[in-house]
Amino acid sequence: MNSVKTYTLFTEHDIYLFKEGKHYRLFEKFGAHSVEKSGIHGIYFSVWAPNAKKVSVVGNFNKWNSKDHILYPRWDESGIWEGFIEDLTWGTLYKYAIETAHGEILEKSDPYALSWEQNIQAASLVSTNWYEWNDQEWIENRWKKNTTEAPISVYELHLGSWKRRNNELHSFLNYRDIATELIPYIKNMGFTHVEFMPVMEYPYDPSWGYQITGFYAATSRFGSPQDLMFLIDELHKNNIGVILDWVPSHFPGDANGLHRFDGSCLYEHEDPRKGFHPDWKSYIFNYGRNEVKSFLISNAMFWLDRYHADGLRVDAVTSMLHLDYSRNEGEWEPNIFGGNVNLEAKTFLEEFNTAVYKEFGNSIITIAEESSDFPMLTKPVHDGGVGFGMKWMMGWMHDTLGYFKEDFGNRKYHHHKLTFASMYMYNENYMMPLSHDEVVHGKASLIYKMIGDEWQKFANLRTLYVYMYTHPGAKLLFMGDEFGQTSEWNFTKSLDWHLLDYPVHKGLQNLVKDLNYIYREESAFYENQFQKEGFEWIEADDLENSVYVYLRKGKRRDDVLMIVLNLLPEVIDYKIGVNAGTHWEVIFNSDDIKYAGSGVEPDVFKEQYEEYMRHPKSISLKLPPLAGVILRQTKDRKYKNHRNQFRK
Repeated sequence: MNSVKTYTLFTEHDIYLFKEGKHYRLFEKFGAHSVEKSGIHGIYFSVWAPNAKKVSVVGNFNKWNSKDHILYPRWDESGIWEGFIEDLTWGTLYKYAIETAHGEILEKSDPYALSWEQNIQAASLVSTNWYEWNDQEWIENRWKKNTTEAPISVYELHLGSWKRRNNELHSFLNYRDIATELIPYIKNMGFTHVEFMPVMEYPYDPSWGYQITGFYAATSRFGSPQDLMFLIDELHKNNIGVILDWVPSHFPGDANGLHRFDGSCLYEHEDPRKGFHPDWKSYIFNYGRNEVKSFLISNAMFWLDRYHADGLRVDAVTSMLHLDYSRNEGEWEPNIFGGNVNLEAKTFLEEFNTAVYKEFGNSIITIAEESSDFPMLTKPVHDGGVGFGMKWMMGWMHDTLGYFKEDFGNRKYHHHKLTFASMYMYNENYMMPLSHDEVVHGKASLIYKMIGDEWQKFANLRTLYVYMYTHPGAKLLFMGDEFGQTSEWNFTKSLDWHLLDYPVHKGLQNLVKDLNYIYREESAFYENQFQKEGFEWIEADDLENSVYVYLRKGKRRDDVLMIVLNLLPEVIDYKIGVNAGTHWEVIFNSDDIKYAGSGVEPDVFKEQYEEYMRHPKSISLKLPPLAGVILRQTKDRKYKNHRNQFRK
């Protein structure tokens, strides 16, 4: 006798929206929900498996027997199976036993489960994501933190390897322990946001979380859903935003996951030219299937709503948008117009951005990891764009790291690698990423990408950071880069925090801390960071000296900063053209002794009222070696040393 009772959470309108690809809160319907039927408490289960012959719930409550608890197919041909099982409660382990059209029995974990076991064939857990939040003030005001006119400095981290307990394998800190350690550090360092590499459930540690099986489940490696919510809550209470990596691009072929979910290509595209990723050996979502679009956009809504995420960084957008991504000629099929754009994926991304911004307004932000020159990614959908809030500036990253690898004698031949970004930096809303991808797989840590002896390496990296923080756009730095992690990132162990016992590493950390504060304090760095009015080159072509001079401008006419970069290891006296009536004071010097620099003082020592660099007046500045200097425009000649004002 079947022990499952009939029950439903779906209305006809729910089914209509689901089939149209317009249901964006499926997590309120699908999965396992605690309900009451005729005064009896139990769990309602529902799952989408349109090509199944039979679906039953198996678990530790019925000895994993597929004959006892058979779900009922809905009458409306939606492909949904559902039912109510009495007396089940939180913590029950379960899967769906799905009999395919060919008689094969597949045991699948629940795509909408809120918790999973932590093992390779993980079962789902009946769970809840109820949590009493205490971040109302942050939520009400976070639009001020995510606007394009606000400073956005992101610290990217992998929860499993930022810090570990005794640095042992799998000795992960709990989300709550991480909160205790992380929040004081972020506040002290001055970052405005953190970005967590994927926190969704994944079976394989070396995937770093990018091969997701439980799209609605916080990974149990670090605790419960409520533990993760506590971490986010505490970050918000301390005025720190939270961006989550989100992976709607692909999923692994694990037997308990989405692959061949009901024996058919249900979530993945059935054509392997569109449905299989040759690099990652994973499966690509079928973006043309409405029910899949509802699943994915609901998933985005889920993390923004239930977990109070302030933004989603969308992984691998380039692979989603291009039919020929990592494919040779003949291995992909052009779209109906003969091009290589995946039109279904583009439409999905437009609908995703439209939906989340409609729901949350500008209080959240979506960020595309996209490495091609795909047009109008961060332009509104109603203007023909894809609708993202920002895009990673991958071209800037490649050019910048390429330049800093060059020998000093060769830099003049590569001078314009550092100016080229100004040709396109206002085409999109850019975030400059020095991310985890740049410090793995034999690429070397950032400090060992730099040229020269130890002092020169650190001086180079300090100046690179000055260039990054003073360049238009939001900022992103991967954990460990702020203090000069010497080894490549290793996801199996903690960062090398002991390096901070050495002055050069502590000095670099002090520099990043001060750059975060100056970025947040000086409105000229962020008010117009996505507007052409916010930037002006003074000297972009001094190849022989490897010197760069540019201005950053705020909304007020007198809110102007000058940045001077000396990319050779020698002190020079440098003449710079400025406007009449302006005076300048040094407020930051990356060669300061507190940053483990040589201590050369870059004071302004001469003003001349003669035309220079197309300006009516000039100043002369002593430039420290391999250093970045920031000057503020002042109204009088009283030069005060403000270089320590940003230290808290």
